[in-house]
Amino acid sequence: MMDRYAHLLVHYCLELKKGQTLYLSSTTLAEPLVREVFREAVKVGAHPIVELSFREQNRIFLLHADDAQLEQVPPLFQYAMNQADAFLNIRAPFNLREDQDVPAEKIQRRKQALEQPYKAYFTRTASGAMKRCLCQYPTQANAQEAGMALEAYEQFVFEACRLYEEDPIGAWRELRQRQQYIVDYLNARERIRFEGPQTDITFSTKGRCWINSDGRANMPSGEVFTAPVEDAVDGHIHFQYPAIYMGHEVEGVTLWVKEGYIERWEAKRGKEFLDRIFETPGTRRFGEAAIGTNYRIDRFTKNILFDEKIGGTVHMAIGQSYPQAGGKNTSTVHWDMIADMRTGGCIYADGVLICENGYFTGPFAGIEL
Repeated sequence: MMDRYAHLLVHYCLELKKGQTLYLSSTTLAEPLVREVFREAVKVGAHPIVELSFREQNRIFLLHADDAQLEQVPPLFQYAMNQADAFLNIRAPFNLREDQDVPAEKIQRRKQALEQPYKAYFTRTASGAMKRCLCQYPTQANAQEAGMALEAYEQFVFEACRLYEEDPIGAWRELRQRQQYIVDYLNARERIRFEGPQTDITFSTKGRCWINSDGRANMPSGEVFTAPVEDAVDGHIHFQYPAIYMGHEVEGVTLWVKEGYIERWEAKRGKEFLDRIFETPGTRRFGEAAIGTNYRIDRFTKNILFDEKIGGTVHMAIGQSYPQAGGKNTSTVHWDMIADMRTGGCIYADGVLICENGYFTGPFAGIEL
């Protein structure tokens, strides 16, 4: 299966060409997939650069690094974000709680030191100068987090990526065409409303664009997303699923927003961490609003790469906007939070009902995703 996965990543997600430089980042756990991606990249004539981290590498660094070390930007990472033609990040964690005991001030200082390469990342991916893809290698840590056996989790990942299809690339191209109809419709509208249990929030997309997330930037994908006008979000939204960021889990988050500014918030568990995050510049405004369309992802797994794509959900992210959608908000944080619309939820575009109880209706009736 790894050869099929690698073929999809190299030829569909990244569309890698001869002479291009590929920066591939992962952990040593993903060696079987890294090996096949490396093989496929070499076969097309590209120049792969591989960087693999080992168990607790980041934790060890943050716990023991002095100020000078925390502020030093890794040369390979800086080169890749500024020069590479393609960036593939294969998530393959050893332990999703490795950094729990790291002092928050050290994490923040490290984030500040990496602002320039991350700014280059957002700028170059938005302009198309660098293609990027984020994907998942199934590990025991992710399987346990999802409450699944490793073999079952592997099958879940492969199904979400359509790797069991006879022609995975063709399957993703078909999805792209179907989602493009939704994107074209939404790009001709200006006002979106999410309404459901404990949720009634509206936002403007005037001057912004909806983007078809069709598996090329994330694998798996299956969503359409935009950047709301920063000062034109009003109402309140409740996120039924736990919101997870930097290994911290916050449950039952509700946000109240006026003229784009998050004025107050509540959480049933983990509010102290949420309080700290909202002290970070740019986090009191939204950087993204999206609709999940991948109905093959049929459960919550505490992995945002999959969970934000669940068919019948919506998500909004506090913090950093996507420039390619026209967003202008900047922050070192981009935290997606997910609301389930499958039990009483509705989505309206300029007053027209387009989604009800998690399924597209009205102008999109009959579209199979």
